[in-house]
This record gives sequence, structure tokens and C-alpha cells, in this order.
Amino acid sequence: MKTSELKEFLEAKTYQYNNPDFIESDPIQIPHQFHIKEDIEISGFLSATIAWGNRKSIINNAKRMMDLLDNAPYDFIKNHTETDLEKLHPFVHRTFNGDDFIQFIKSLHHIYKNHNGLEAVFLKHAEKDSLQKSISNFKSTFFEIEHLPRTQKHVSDPLKNSAAKRINMFLRWMVRHDNAGVDFGIWTRLDPKQLSCPLDVHSGNVARKLGLLNRKQNDGKALLELDTALRKLDAKDPVKYDFALFGLGVFEGF
Repeated sequence: MKTSELKEFLEAKTYQYNNPDFIESDPIQIPHQFHIKEDIEISGFLSATIAWGNRKSIINNAKRMMDLLDNAPYDFIKNHTETDLEKLHPFVHRTFNGDDFIQFIKSLHHIYKNHNGLEAVFLKHAEKDSLQKSISNFKSTFFEIEHLPRTQKHVSDPLKNSAAKRINMFLRWMVRHDNAGVDFGIWTRLDPKQLSCPLDVHSGNVARKLGLLNRKQNDGKALLELDTALRKLDAKDPVKYDFALFGLGVFEGF
């Protein structure tokens, strides 16, 4: 397939899946329940954190997370007591358990109290065409308070060759802005051209079939290869093609 044909194909598939109908089958539906910026970003971050495995289970458990936070995540982060944290203990999603959930609440409290919130932390080390150093810095900031060592595995580090799929997905939600109504675009100090594609088994397999990716592992090196290919198709908004790659893989079995 010629580059022009590939671009035309991916543009059509992006248009097909980047619309409000996509929301009801995706974890992005969780932050769409909120209207305050901090509620959107916190609920989005927590939902993205557990976004692996069965999609129905992800959505149900993300809803349960919000219920446990009284459906007011920012207020809970700011004002929780030790007693409030106790009710989070029974939560579990695969290897993410109640202890991890409590640690995330404490780390988020630290970020909003001492670092001006999530957007400010990701902005701090942003590069012209990449947020991968920002993600690594975010992990360091997230765990600079006393923490459980086991919880570190739930925040990826691209500088250790991770594709950081879940954080890159969260960043897409926060930074991308268009008229489709799926992504939020509420982080206006970052630019869509800095984003990286959320690389998972579905998008990776489709990217390989389309000749966008040769590397077999879905790791940091593969992400750089895919990002480079997508930027050639659209340098200003390369990650919009995530809708096409994901839709082709999950909904069409491409």
C-alpha cells in the first residue's frame, strides 16, 4: 500500500471510530461522567491505570473506584482521612489491589498539594515532540513520598524501555482536542504533536500488518518506531490514528 493510500485508509478508519459512539464501550466513559477539570483528569488517570484485561471488567472496576471515592475524586484526594482510606482496602483489579489504590490516593494528594497537579508534573519535562521523559519524571514524582515498593509496577517508565501504553492513553485523553467529542483536550499547555500512540497487542498487530511497525515486541523501541511512522502521516496529530489501529484490531479483527 502506498503512503498516500495508507494515510487515506487510516483517516477513514479514524473518522469511523473517533466519535461519541466509541465512548460507551471504552474506559474513557468514566472521566466523561465528570465536568470539573480535576475530576476528569483524576478519574481518567485511575481508569487508565487499570486498563488491561477484559474491557467490561475494566469499566466495571473503574466505576467501582469512583463509587469508593464518593464520585468526587478530587474532593476525596484533597480531603480524605485515614478512616476514608480504609474502605478502599477490598478493591482489586487483577494485580492492582486495595493497598495500591490507597498508595495512588496518597501520591495524588502529594501531587496536587505540592506540585500543582497532574498537568504541571507532565509539563515539567516535556520535549518538543515527546512526553516520554515527562512520564519517567512523573513516576519519580509520584513515588517521591513514602510508598509501597510493590505499587511502583503500576506506573510505567519509558526510559526503561516500556511502551507505557496506559499512561500514553491517558495523555491522549487529556491533550488531544478535536470536534469529535471523545478526547477531552483540557490540558492546553501540552500539544497533540508531543503524544505517543498507546501501543498494545491490538494496535501493535494492526500496525505490523500495515507496515507501520517491524519490531516484534511491544516495548519502548517499538513505540518510537510506530511514533516515527505515524508522524510522517500527520506530524501535528499523529495519535489520532490510535482510533484506527485500535478499532481495526478490536472491532474488526483486522
